[in-house]
Amino acid sequence: MENKEISQAVIGRLPRYFRYLGELKDEGIERISSQELSDIMQVTASQIRQDFNNFGGFGQQGYGYKVEYLYEEIGKILGLDKTHNLIIIGAGNLGQALANYMNFERRGFIFKGIFDNNPALFGRKIKDMEVKPMGEMEAFVRENEIDIAVLTIPKTSAVEVAEKLVQNGIKGIWNFAHVDLNVPKEIQVENVHLSDSLMKLTYNIIRFENENNN
Repeated sequence: MENKEISQAVIGRLPRYFRYLGELKDEGIERISSQELSDIMQVTASQIRQDFNNFGGFGQQGYGYKVEYLYEEIGKILGLDKTHNLIIIGAGNLGQALANYMNFERRGFIFKGIFDNNPALFGRKIKDMEVKPMGEMEAFVRENEIDIAVLTIPKTSAVEVAEKLVQNGIKGIWNFAHVDLNVPKEIQVENVHLSDSLMKLTYNIIRFENENNN
């Protein structure tokens, strides 16, 4: 497949395809058409075909898609055919919840360490990791081939921490801090603003109510 620019909208749908196909595979369904997948996912069959054509198509006219094959191929596109080593920066409630979420490991995301600047947390066991002081983070990243750092810290310290991570070879940052990070273009950043998602939900609630009250 030749290299070409894939839109973020298409990339954003890939995890949904992967999730639904995994459920179909677990149910023993071997083959599915774009229309059947459309009915499940509430995405048009035309959009599904367009999305998949960005990566070579995967299906045959009149035959549909082999569920297991498509599941595996999308997994490869998402990088799930290899393991990724992660650390968490911030051992508060959110950091602990992420560390304890078992589904990450099933997908190949392996948490190797968790760090905080609160001495009261040092040595506390979260899952199978002990909370380490921030002073040990840089050496840990280098020595353990850490790919991704998860930031669950206040925005006041996130920029400085991100700079240190970049200097020590991090490839990606999953950023829960409410601040935009200015990092080199080769460092991938995925920003997660939980309050934005909640406000989007309340907007849709109000829009639906207004539409049905008119």
